[in-house]
Order: sequence, then C-alpha cells, then structure tokens
Amino acid sequence: MDSLAYAVILEPEAEGGFSVTVPAFPEIHTQGEDVPDALAMARDAIQLSLAVRRDEGEQIPAPDADAVRIERVVIPAA
Repeated sequence: MDSLAYAVILEPEAEGGFSVTVPAFPEIHTQGEDVPDALAMARDAIQLSLAVRRDEGEQIPAPDADAVRIERVVIPAA
C-alpha cells in the first residue's frame, strides 16, 4: 500500500492540549489533548479531506512532509 506524508503543525494551547493545522489542507483545523491524540486527529482529518476531495473530483495535494520547513527566527527583545 502506498502512503502519503503531509506536514502537521501542533501548537500548544494555553489551556492545555494542541491545536492542529495541516499546510496542504487549509480546511483542516482540529485539536488533541496530547501529541499522540493531536496526531491521530490530524490523521483522521486528512483521511476525511482526501475522501471528500476524491468524491468531488478535486485535486489531491502533493505530499509535503519533506518540503515544509519550520525555522526559528530570533530577534532581540525590545
């Protein structure tokens, strides 16, 4: 079975848990209680988005896990 790999961004929430976005799928916004839960929610959301896109004949985003980069930019505090 072939697989598709997509970048997933997890951002900690002040009240706990993580918000999740997927750059290749702008419609995906989900959350999880911890990292494993957030990744599971992302996986489910991606699978659902893929199914909807296939059903509606829409383009499937190219895998981007090796292309998306998150870099840290440090600036002096004011």
